[in-house]
Amino acid sequence: MAKPRKPVYKHTGSRIPQISLDSLNWRMASTSHPPVASSGSLASKTSASDLLRSSRNGVCGVPLKALGRARLGSEKRNFTVSAKVRKVNKHEYPWPEDPDLNVKGGVLSHLSPFKPLKEKQKPVTLDFEKPLMDLQKKIIDVQKMANETGLDFSDQIISLENKYQQALKDLYTHLTPIQRVNIARHPNRPTFLDHIFNITEKFVELHGDRAGYDDPAIVTGLGTINGRSYMFMGHQKGRNTKENIQRNFGMPTPHGYRKALRMMYYADHHGFPIITFIDTPGAYADLKSEELGQGEAIAHNLRTMFGLKVPIISIVMGEGGSGGALAIGCANKLLMLENAVFYVASPEACAAILWKTAKASPKAAEKLKITATELCKLQIADGFIPEPLGGAHADPYWTSQQIKIAIEESMDELTKMDTQELLRHRMLKFRKLGGFQEGVPIDPKRKVNMKKKEEPILPPGIPDVELMDEVEKLKQEILKAKESTGKIPESGLNEMIEKLRREIDFEFSEAAKALGLEEKFVMAREEFAKTRNSNDQSMHPVLKEKLDQLKDEFNRNISAAPNYASLKNKLDMLQEMSKAQKLSEKNCKVNKLKEEINKRLKEIMNRPDLKEKIDKLKAEIESTGISTAMDLDQGLKEKIVQLKDEMETEFAGVFESLGLNVNPASLPDAKRKIDEFNNEITTVMEDVVSSTDLKNKIELLKMEVAKAGKTADAESKAKIQALEQQIKQSLAEAMSFPELKDKHEKLKAEIVETVESPEGSNGSLLADNGGTKSEVEFNVDANRSFA
Repeated sequence: MAKPRKPVYKHTGSRIPQISLDSLNWRMASTSHPPVASSGSLASKTSASDLLRSSRNGVCGVPLKALGRARLGSEKRNFTVSAKVRKVNKHEYPWPEDPDLNVKGGVLSHLSPFKPLKEKQKPVTLDFEKPLMDLQKKIIDVQKMANETGLDFSDQIISLENKYQQALKDLYTHLTPIQRVNIARHPNRPTFLDHIFNITEKFVELHGDRAGYDDPAIVTGLGTINGRSYMFMGHQKGRNTKENIQRNFGMPTPHGYRKALRMMYYADHHGFPIITFIDTPGAYADLKSEELGQGEAIAHNLRTMFGLKVPIISIVMGEGGSGGALAIGCANKLLMLENAVFYVASPEACAAILWKTAKASPKAAEKLKITATELCKLQIADGFIPEPLGGAHADPYWTSQQIKIAIEESMDELTKMDTQELLRHRMLKFRKLGGFQEGVPIDPKRKVNMKKKEEPILPPGIPDVELMDEVEKLKQEILKAKESTGKIPESGLNEMIEKLRREIDFEFSEAAKALGLEEKFVMAREEFAKTRNSNDQSMHPVLKEKLDQLKDEFNRNISAAPNYASLKNKLDMLQEMSKAQKLSEKNCKVNKLKEEINKRLKEIMNRPDLKEKIDKLKAEIESTGISTAMDLDQGLKEKIVQLKDEMETEFAGVFESLGLNVNPASLPDAKRKIDEFNNEITTVMEDVVSSTDLKNKIELLKMEVAKAGKTADAESKAKIQALEQQIKQSLAEAMSFPELKDKHEKLKAEIVETVESPEGSNGSLLADNGGTKSEVEFNVDANRSFA
């Protein structure tokens, strides 16, 4: 007899474990039931499945095939069916063996795998909280000492606790944006399901996206608050490492967003208001998620949420990162916990992009304006929910109750709206975000957020005709500005001078190429660079001689260059523009000096003591009744002269403080003689400076100064001082000629005689000072002469 094949029955449901025929152990004896007889063509062999008895129809011990047959006979058979029991995992989810009917939320609470942790979470101290931990440690030490010694330290403990509370309050009322980011990411911060079981009377979790997946990073379910049913959905982070791995650290895949989308349709169909909780660093961005349509899932949620006909409230309870948060955040009301953050890019990512280092994250967090307070000012968030001092993890239940109050208040407001008003309210919330105008042309000067367009620098080689036209146009603008405002526009003038300098450099380079001197200039430039970096001072005069020879050769042959006319024309234009620039700078300095002089003189004239003297003298003159100065008596004349001298002295002090020399008004001839003498001195100095010995010393001094730079060492300073002393001594020897001394003494005597004469005393500001202010001194500035 062939052994029949054993069929295997499997059940794929989650509640019943898989069952096969091997898991049964049947022992059927022939005495356990009456045999079934058959004869003729209707007789057949009984298979193993025929011997399985049904308990539903009340028939026991009858093969299945025999139920519909006529009993034609009986045949006694003995056989045995054996099977081994296969070990399988014991399934406690979703229903435990002994559900407690008295738990909060009823027996439905047992359907959630979210159970209280067996071990308490370890406390985590953030960096900015370490000063508080020092105070807390002191309190614990004092309490321990009190317990060990039996002494009363209650006053000290109360004082330390008051200090701790005050420090905690000061710290958490002045948090920086990056500190709030760290609090939002705190490992012990309450999760979505923590809040749900604190605020709902009943809650049942709903699973699956009906496409074969159930993302644990997003939890959805139905629950009640004060008898009102809501559809809850939110990001779920883990409370420890194991849960975080299971929940993928709160980063959903497309399956999670599609599960949320299914629940949104379900809530919209049955009229359940939707409450979403946001706490994610962002959507999971791995390759598999992108292949499964992460962007499409988020976009589908965004579009759908704007068309749902039920109220939607979103609560940011931790960090809301980019589109992963917005996919369940398009709501009528967006509320945030006090220390939550909501951003399009994390501070670390922003800092890495803008400042090329994640260490700039505090600065990025401040610039991004991601905290609840800032987002409420920008009208992105509609309000923030307070947290206890120390963050939501310091008192999770209290925080949950504040969330519950905020939900009830917002829902009372939204339920008063009809469907169309609700949809319009949601649309306008997002339409009003940001500040912008449509259809209004923008002034280019007001494009503050755009990079300033850089004007392209035209390559050198502009034709002379174009340059001359530009220069002529600038001249006309300068003349018009001078007539109207009296000032020369500096911006256009400076730009033209820079352009002319570029053109002249280009023309010089072209001339050097044409004359075959380009290689010589390159070699001289390299030698000069090497000499500047070398400590050998003997190379300086040799290099100077080479440069002078090259310069002389270039100047001799420059007229033969094909672009000589263009170069000369551009040099003339540059000289003309430079003169205009110097004149503009001089006028600017003169105007500033005039303003300062007028200001100082006004201050002197407004002095109370001087005003009192002038008014008193005027009153004396008016009391005499005399109208002409010639008729005044000698006493009044002396008072007038005395007051005049006092005022002239004050004015002279003002001029001297501003670096101005006061010349007597009666010395035009003396001034002419002084100018002639100064010109003669200048000529003598130029002859001395032009001498070979002094000229070499001056050039060597220039090179030493250039080489030393701003931070000269002791050796360089000593060399510079020695060279300066030698140059000054040579100039002093040149100025000690007898002829110059005789002319100086003779001119000095003439000036003193002129000042002391009666003609020089009238109208002179300094006549009564014994001529000391008119004394002429000739100081030779050696450095200025060869700079």
